[in-house]
Amino acid sequence: MDKTNQNNVRVIALCGSLRPSSTTHKALEIALQGAAESGAETELIDLREYDLIFCDGKEDESGYPPDVFRLRDAVRSAHGIIIGTPEYHSSFSGVLKNAIDLMSFKEFEGKMIGLLGTSGGSLGAINALNGLRMIGRSLRAWVIPEQVSISAASKAFNDDGSLKDDGLQKRTLELGRQVARFSFLHSSEQSLEFLKAWEGAPINPGAE
Repeated sequence: MDKTNQNNVRVIALCGSLRPSSTTHKALEIALQGAAESGAETELIDLREYDLIFCDGKEDESGYPPDVFRLRDAVRSAHGIIIGTPEYHSSFSGVLKNAIDLMSFKEFEGKMIGLLGTSGGSLGAINALNGLRMIGRSLRAWVIPEQVSISAASKAFNDDGSLKDDGLQKRTLELGRQVARFSFLHSSEQSLEFLKAWEGAPINPGAE
């Protein structure tokens, strides 16, 4: 697919780690590189740079810090979202869950989502990724089948930020590429016209 056709597609990465020198952050940079190679505009959202509050469910948001609305605007403006998290106690990080809880369908519905997880252990981040996949479905997003799980993450990277395992490096780049490509297809004029025609098609009498 011609990358010049995807210049209007915006792909962001949401980093669910607050650690300095975060391996999740490094992996997301690789994924965004893949998205950029496919012609997408990219941005990495580092939650360390956001002053958020704990989600308390209140309807009155007048006391919310401005960064809550800044985060919502950044996610809402994206066509595709790569969500990255370390796995803590067989789940994703609390800071990521809180950030997602501060948002709603308005930010995620209809978006393409790719998932990436890191783990300090040898088993990877499969449990965290499974949890995020369920959340993506509940937010009416399209979670792509491809995902990346990086085990023993503290030892997985070269000094230049690339992954030591060439196969894993390629898979992480491909994750970003797929989010960009699917986002383009989902938002393209041709796809929207097809969906309108499909919704307006007469009922197939043979299906009765």
